[in-house]
Amino acid sequence: MQALRTAATGMAAQQMNVEVISNNIANMNTVAFKRQRAEFQDLLYQTFQAAGTQSSDQGTIVPTGVQVGGGVKASAVYRIGTQGSLTRTDNQYDVAINGRGYLQVLTPSGDNAYTRAGNLSVNDQGQLVTQDGYQIQPAITVPADAVSVSISKTGQVEVIQAGQTNPSVVGVLELATFMNDGGLEAIGDNLLKETAASGAPTTGTPGSVGIGTLVQGYTEASNVDAVAEITALIVAQRAYEMNSKVISTADNMLATANQVKA
Repeated sequence: MQALRTAATGMAAQQMNVEVISNNIANMNTVAFKRQRAEFQDLLYQTFQAAGTQSSDQGTIVPTGVQVGGGVKASAVYRIGTQGSLTRTDNQYDVAINGRGYLQVLTPSGDNAYTRAGNLSVNDQGQLVTQDGYQIQPAITVPADAVSVSISKTGQVEVIQAGQTNPSVVGVLELATFMNDGGLEAIGDNLLKETAASGAPTTGTPGSVGIGTLVQGYTEASNVDAVAEITALIVAQRAYEMNSKVISTADNMLATANQVKA
């Protein structure tokens, strides 16, 4: 029976749906995490009678036809890029992106990656780095005798060094934007990678047209809504149970048919 295979595709789809939801819930406290949503498409249809075919010698046609669907498949896992709330940290190196844009990160392989996680630090050489020690690009080095660091909304990094009263500029943070943020590939560690679907990055200073601004001493929280995720989890569970019920029903029907004696 086709119903067995159709219901099996439904169970597989809902299993993936639950996996996506569980990842969202697991990352509720991950800095700048963007929740994901599984999207599905129906499979090919088996046509028993095509709509519009002639049904009599008088030229009458079938208005709707007879088609039976073959189930469902996952078509995409889409990243929802809505802004997360800003959380105060009072760490002078932390920056939250308010609006569009990604910080640029130099990975150990020499490639650029992108992140909205602005929980930054300095390494032993005074370079501004992520929590994994990856350098922020363009590279910014804070002098060893700096007593305070100021990061403006437009990304300008100023320091006041010991024995001085006037700040000096040590660099400017730039943000990258993409035509299709959903096309970025997540590679873990709060990092995203450019793909052909995302398009090439466009870089610029924060506050430029189409680019967000920076807020020092804050980080962006995850945009996961616990209530919405739990609700989606319940819906996915019920859908899984209904598909399993279809399999049980189809199995009972086959058992009944096998018991019929000629």
